[in-house]
Amino acid sequence: MTKAVKSRFADPNEKKPENEVKKAIGSVIMFLYRARKIVMALPVAYYALRIAYYNSIHLPPEVGIFLQNNGNFLRMIDRGTAVVVPMAVTFGCLALMMFSRKAMYAWAISIFSLALPLLVLISNIYPA
Repeated sequence: MTKAVKSRFADPNEKKPENEVKKAIGSVIMFLYRARKIVMALPVAYYALRIAYYNSIHLPPEVGIFLQNNGNFLRMIDRGTAVVVPMAVTFGCLALMMFSRKAMYAWAISIFSLALPLLVLISNIYPA
């Protein structure tokens, strides 16, 4: 064997620069995996607050719920309740996600619960 080949295999514990890059990428991925619940909850919470703010401005003072076939609403509630209750449902789902071992189920439900304030808004702007 030549001297160059021997020196290459002489120290198996020698650190190479690509090992440090792989280690840094691995630590970032592990952080994101351990913080996955927070990473998944942040966009949902942001959009829940944004939709609630939009509804607080654009909904009428009296909001109708339970639209019937004849075009009338079964119940009328105030604007604050129509804004807070759907947002509370979304944050309740996110709280369940934080305490659950299976994060994806509650996260998916919280995504679908974002449609609730949009349906309230659409049904009050464009009644049948």
